[in-house]
Amino acid sequence: MQKHAIWHVPYDAMAYPISDDRLEIVLRAARGDLRRVEAVYTDRYTPHARTSSTRLWIAGSDGLFDYWRGSMKLQYGRFMYYFELQDDEKRICYGEGGFSDEPPQDEPWTWCFQYPCIWYHGGMDDPPKWAQDAVVYQIFVDRFANSDRANDPPGVSRWGTLPTPRSFSGGDLAGIIEKLDYISSLGVSCLYLTPIFLSSSNHKYDTIDYYHIDPHFGNEDTARHLVDQCHARGIRVVLDAVFNHSGYDFFAFRDVVKKGDASPYWKWFNIHGYPVRTRPKPNYETFGPGIWQMPKFRTDNPEVRDYLISAAEHWTRTLDIDGWRLDVADDVDQGFWREFRTRMRQIKPDILIVGEILHDASPFLRGDQMDSVMNYPWRELCLDYFARRRIGTADFADGITATAMHYRRQTQYAMWNLLGSHDRQRFLTACRGDTARLMLATTFQFTYTGTPYIYYGDEIGLKGGEDPDCRKCMPWEEDLWDLDLLEHHRALARLRAEHPVLRRGDFASLIADGPDSPYVYARWDDDACIVVALNNTEEPQTVNTKLVAERMRKTHELEQWAGMPMKQIFSLHGDNTGQGRSDNTQASMSAVGENCGRHVVGLPGMGAAVFQVQS
Repeated sequence: MQKHAIWHVPYDAMAYPISDDRLEIVLRAARGDLRRVEAVYTDRYTPHARTSSTRLWIAGSDGLFDYWRGSMKLQYGRFMYYFELQDDEKRICYGEGGFSDEPPQDEPWTWCFQYPCIWYHGGMDDPPKWAQDAVVYQIFVDRFANSDRANDPPGVSRWGTLPTPRSFSGGDLAGIIEKLDYISSLGVSCLYLTPIFLSSSNHKYDTIDYYHIDPHFGNEDTARHLVDQCHARGIRVVLDAVFNHSGYDFFAFRDVVKKGDASPYWKWFNIHGYPVRTRPKPNYETFGPGIWQMPKFRTDNPEVRDYLISAAEHWTRTLDIDGWRLDVADDVDQGFWREFRTRMRQIKPDILIVGEILHDASPFLRGDQMDSVMNYPWRELCLDYFARRRIGTADFADGITATAMHYRRQTQYAMWNLLGSHDRQRFLTACRGDTARLMLATTFQFTYTGTPYIYYGDEIGLKGGEDPDCRKCMPWEEDLWDLDLLEHHRALARLRAEHPVLRRGDFASLIADGPDSPYVYARWDDDACIVVALNNTEEPQTVNTKLVAERMRKTHELEQWAGMPMKQIFSLHGDNTGQGRSDNTQASMSAVGENCGRHVVGLPGMGAAVFQVQS
């Protein structure tokens, strides 16, 4: 038994409540090392009481580890527990005190893991339920649609002109309202807007006034009309909160520039000397090195905290928005986000709070700060697999598991799984213009656990390099659109809407046996099961349905679906020309195998198939 690989801690993503009396637990072990894992538990205040036990099952594996998962239930939700581990040779016990042939009998509480008490808060620590069902559409406001020419900034560029870091294109809130029918046709149920508050830039991430909407975008009435129109279509609205830093012309920073340490606001920022200087480099802390236009807040200051959170409270109430996306969230004091969450949930119990964090975000997703984050590690895996072709199927599947296991299971269903954003090269450009790769990636995006996230224009084939090229104007001439790609997004949204298991079901990799292997995985719950097969190569491949059934039988709760006939409900056909198409078909997996005389399903190059298991 490889003891050095075995790991459990009684908190974070390894021990978390899923109800008032049930605790989900995860144990890590070396891949392929253990044959059986059980958790033995009792009430922590009655250590000599009769124990209960529950079996753990492998929830997923990466290149090094298996992750065993199960749950324990006690009336009062206070647990003392240890694990019984079995490999091919022996049984051993594992607790907080280490490894032992048997748990100590005299004072077991000193050796066992302890989970003191479940505070489930009625599920308030979990993401709101609607987030599991969402399809997010991100809009960079200045570049999406220009309706009101009267509010255009001076020197506005002609629509469609290649953007520069300082150019304006005139997009506004009224333009978004005009295009809501188009947005709704994509199956979108959550609209995320980059900042809309007063700023001197096109991107608005250097806020001047947190209480005024930028007049080049519209006014408060326009914003409220946009939210109302979205709600009428069943679309939630998430705004961008830029609380890590302000703009140079923010009133408090201007007062510090003018008065130095005599200003009542000088402790709102980290000023390294007076007078305040911007050159040759700023003598105050900024968003990034040398970015003098964005002085960084001291978000541990109670005055700063109250000012900014009060602004968020104002707009949450005034506009009736449904969520906030938090810019540069991991640079902000975590105490700030705890207070932010408490105050936002008091206004709207199902408000969604999503952080921009580029790496592992587990410290922020414990249920006391954020509900979700923009899932950039997931995006990097998709880039390396579908777009750049730097990794093969086995490594991709391992990476997907490793990334997911950082977080509580509830959180995984609300992660914003993005392929593109306003800060990164567009995914189609990373694919070197190969639409088939993008189609395959979006097929995975819409059938994997979490929230599909569309960056405006990706759905019609918009290309772009790094900022500002990734922020081009949305072309509204349909002859410039890739209509196959557009219909592909719509078909995937319909598929996800029609099958709740794709939104709320469990996930397991079934086949990922080498670099060029098809990737086959399942989504299931108590009522339904769907199997997805992807071929990320240009050559046709086959999937052995007997192998699929065999792998299903090895996955707890999925074994009940093994061997049942499967009806194809969606397919993606690619070729070597960089083109692709998706459609809904009604072929049977078992019939395909019979017709071929073999138990196989064929996948074309860069193709995919989605099957519904017939119970």
